Amino acid sequence: MRRLITAAAAVAAALAAPAALRAQAAGAQADSVEVSGNRRTTAETIRNVAAIPLRTPITYRDIQRAIRSLFDLGQFDDIQVSRRSGALGEEILLVTVRERPLLVRATVRGTDKVSERSVRDRIELPPARPLDPALVQRAVVRIDSLYQAEGYYLAHVRPLVLPAESGSVRVVFDVDEGRRVAIAAVRVDGNTAFTDAQLVATMKTKPEGFFWFQRGEFSEAKLREDLDKRLPDFYGSRGFIDFRLVHDTLLVDPRNGKATLVVEVDEGRPYRVGTVSAEGNRFFSTEQVMALNPFASRGGSGLTCLIRNCRAAAATVFDQAAWDAATQKLRTQYANEGYIYAEVRPALERIPAPDSNGTGTVNVSWQINEQHPAIVNRIEIVGNDVTHERVIREAIVILPGDVFAQDRIIRSYQNVSNLGFFQQPMPFPDTRPANDQGDIDLVFHVQEKHTGSVNFGASVGQGTGVGGFLGLEEPNLFGQGKRGKLQWQFGKNINDFSLSYTDPSLFDSRVSGTAEVHNSRLRYQVANLGQITSRGGDLQFGFPLPHSRYSRLFVSTGLDWEHYDGGSQVITQSALTCSECFRSYVGASLMRDTRIDMPFATGGSLHSVGVTVNGPFKSGTASFQRYDLEGRWYTPVARLGGGPTVGGIHFTIALSAKAGFVTGNAGPFFRQLFAMGGTQYGIPLRGYDEFSITPQGFNPTASISGVPASAFGKSYLATTAEFGARLTPQVYASVFFDAGNVWATAAGFNPTRLFRGAGVGVALITPLGPLGLDWAYGFDRVDVLGRAAPAWKLHFKVGNFF
Repeated sequence: MRRLITAAAAVAAALAAPAALRAQAAGAQADSVEVSGNRRTTAETIRNVAAIPLRTPITYRDIQRAIRSLFDLGQFDDIQVSRRSGALGEEILLVTVRERPLLVRATVRGTDKVSERSVRDRIELPPARPLDPALVQRAVVRIDSLYQAEGYYLAHVRPLVLPAESGSVRVVFDVDEGRRVAIAAVRVDGNTAFTDAQLVATMKTKPEGFFWFQRGEFSEAKLREDLDKRLPDFYGSRGFIDFRLVHDTLLVDPRNGKATLVVEVDEGRPYRVGTVSAEGNRFFSTEQVMALNPFASRGGSGLTCLIRNCRAAAATVFDQAAWDAATQKLRTQYANEGYIYAEVRPALERIPAPDSNGTGTVNVSWQINEQHPAIVNRIEIVGNDVTHERVIREAIVILPGDVFAQDRIIRSYQNVSNLGFFQQPMPFPDTRPANDQGDIDLVFHVQEKHTGSVNFGASVGQGTGVGGFLGLEEPNLFGQGKRGKLQWQFGKNINDFSLSYTDPSLFDSRVSGTAEVHNSRLRYQVANLGQITSRGGDLQFGFPLPHSRYSRLFVSTGLDWEHYDGGSQVITQSALTCSECFRSYVGASLMRDTRIDMPFATGGSLHSVGVTVNGPFKSGTASFQRYDLEGRWYTPVARLGGGPTVGGIHFTIALSAKAGFVTGNAGPFFRQLFAMGGTQYGIPLRGYDEFSITPQGFNPTASISGVPASAFGKSYLATTAEFGARLTPQVYASVFFDAGNVWATAAGFNPTRLFRGAGVGVALITPLGPLGLDWAYGFDRVDVLGRAAPAWKLHFKVGNFF
């Protein structure tokens, strides 16, 4: 290991020249400088760098300076300076060097618990350069620190310098990782108000325990978060605002890898809340500001008190976390009104207790400097190479000239994201000063993505046999947000073709329009329902409601022809009344949709109510009315990772309820009635087979015997409660509970008798379209004898099921 003597040590040894050398050099003169031991560095370079004066007296300081300059080249491991006399009596100064070997490469050996790449990143040894022992030792220290940060305090790193070709060397860092340090105990010193167990309970660094998951693994990152955030937050929320961490020590036993974490704290004294005030507020009244006071007394009891977090004013302990959260809410409140330059400074006035062991008082206040509101000067959109700017601007709810409002900026960002035309997550809009008056420009950055999808494959329909399907969909035709969709399902027993086109802004107006045509032939293999041929089309127009960006009134009209043949009694009776069954209809619906983060919504709501009237002009072979109601509500509950508006995992609670009613006689158009069960046809109810929920109850043979006409009812109710996790914009997982039923008549609607199902599911957005998988348990399933037979059911979903 001689070669690993550090350069600094070698320099120090050389500079500490012995007295004999200094005596020889003092007053001596050199006629020439001779260099030996060099191979790569030329003698001329060494002479020039050493710069030893010739034919003048040389002092030991000249020798020290020369050695230091030569070592600074980084080329030598050792340098010796001596004198000798030449054959003619001349004085020669001899400089003997030992060059460092060239490094071929540095490698790592023995890594397992920590990735080899992470270890290599800690090594800064440039190849094809002289090997610097100081850098080798620095790499050892850096690797050691990496392992310590991961909890491997017993790891040992040994650098091996091995010969290579042509006198070069390679360095192998041989790592013995050892076992990971396990925290055997956590000891807190200096705490009197709280026990060690209470403090350790707030930390993620915990000692090992009896159960397998209590492994006591040490992580430097978790420990730093415990000491810098969790412990101060714990004390701060209980009035100990003077808390400070004195020091922390990890005592490791090298024999068994166990460690004791010792944390010393200074708790300080607790404080209770004195007065709460606000100064400098003009735009918001004092009452509006003080409504955010987290220490205000709130009366109530029972459930009301639980929801509203009641407190007794006389004994309110100061809570630093609550005070910080209220301050942030006040800043947001100002930002939402355009006061983005407002300064809200929380101030604390400590009043110590009369005695050293008492509780002090803290008077808190908000020092507010509102300044002037910011006005939006202009809005720029960058990155839209395909999508027309008009499409994006229609989704933005803040306009140039408006007062800057943070909540409207967030809503605009969400609306643009909901278009589905851009890569997710989108960067949050930039703000930049527009002028000296404090106005700002907004810049939305977008990145186009491929929006069209092609779906193809095989399908199995309930009672329709095996077939194939092909789907083409483009939601952003011509870059103008227009949607085109073609669906073709084909096979021995099915030939279903549909084509639709949607324009969200007809003739550049805010009126939307949708046209759809279809032609399908469906032959049922079971239940003797025969063959149904249907063709027709419809038109729908959407009109925005005044003063509402999220509400629309839709009106529609359409025609439908159906032809029946086969041997069933239902078809035969229909054929007696119409050989070519025909219906015309008009409809209207009102919808308000404020959902965000589509297609997997994490907030907002959807409300819809609609009515369809068949045969309004006394034409056709059916005269009935259909009413549809739907509500969906989404509440965000938590977020892991990401920024305040972008990225991370979103946790959401979702509730939904749908109901429908049909009055009159649907005649041969029994498919306009309601069927329930499964996920792909009719009204979804997970945990049950397709069409198995009927007005007569659960049909245990639905998946075997097919779809009888009696499976369709004139009213239904379906509800869902769901706890979901939006892992990415393309992946969603959930735990759900479904309940629903179908009734034979609208008057028979009875929401007290519902079939129940619960389970877990996952949904993906793929290049071939949305795919979903649900595994649900049907609580109210029965067997053919009517005995309870709950069971699990796996559901596979394809297409737009959101």
